[in-house]
Amino acid sequence: MANLSVNIGNLKLKNPVLTASGTFGYGEEFSPFIDLNKLGGYIIKGTTLNAREGNDYPRMVETPSGMLNAVGLQNKGVDYFIENIYPRIKHYDSELIVNVSGAKIEDYAETAHRLASLDKVNAIEVNISCPNVKEGGMAFGTTTTGAAAVTKAVREAFPKTLIVKLSPNVTSIADIAKAVEAEGADSVSLINTIMGMSIDVERRRPHLSTITGGLSGAAVRPVAVRMVWQTAKAVKIPVIGLGGIMNGRDAIEFMLAGATAVEIGTANFIDPTVTMKVIEFMNEYCIRHNIKDINEIIGTI
Repeated sequence: MANLSVNIGNLKLKNPVLTASGTFGYGEEFSPFIDLNKLGGYIIKGTTLNAREGNDYPRMVETPSGMLNAVGLQNKGVDYFIENIYPRIKHYDSELIVNVSGAKIEDYAETAHRLASLDKVNAIEVNISCPNVKEGGMAFGTTTTGAAAVTKAVREAFPKTLIVKLSPNVTSIADIAKAVEAEGADSVSLINTIMGMSIDVERRRPHLSTITGGLSGAAVRPVAVRMVWQTAKAVKIPVIGLGGIMNGRDAIEFMLAGATAVEIGTANFIDPTVTMKVIEFMNEYCIRHNIKDINEIIGTI
């Protein structure tokens, strides 16, 4: 076998395959289908300081080569996760990464602080695509100042590996990446979903209760690959690529563009075993190309 292990800051992954937040629940939901111990790591659904009900239904709709979602970060809050979910999933032998969200910078920092005490949580992924309530709803991740402010606050509260998940709904993804790198981020992951909309032409109304939602799936992959390539050239920290990865070939494409690791999201809804197939493909690819260490291919286009 080829060496598939990669490093994200101080976090060592047995292979580059992670699961994208919001598509994998708390991991245990997929245990009947795959061996979670074989993953590089799994990123659990978005966790906030307080419980959130999420948006009204309907909040998911299929689109050509993808889907729109407006779930709204439904979860029972960080304390519920610590007390009820964490004890059930901490035994898995793969990295447990918690996705952290919030409407205020203080909420991000406090959530990160509470997670820092958990032995098996060696990394968090900070979702800066959330609307900043103090700025009239503009997402933190759409400005360098907003992204930097969240990163700085979380960095002070969380001493372990800090991954910042970037929004693609910006003019320059590289500038945002450099801003969070400067404030102490150990890695960036991208892309989050692209804002989209779908209309029921017979009923003459939007399919989603929120009108707009986040587009994911194969349709966004070329955009994601481009942004990963731009970002990897702009920062010195590792880049984690995601957005429309449906198979092993897609995952390798992201790594050639500069990603050190990848996250698989929407594909989990289509094939719950897809992560295992991607890991197997990576090993076969390395053997076929006489590559002993998968790190050799990162950013080599």
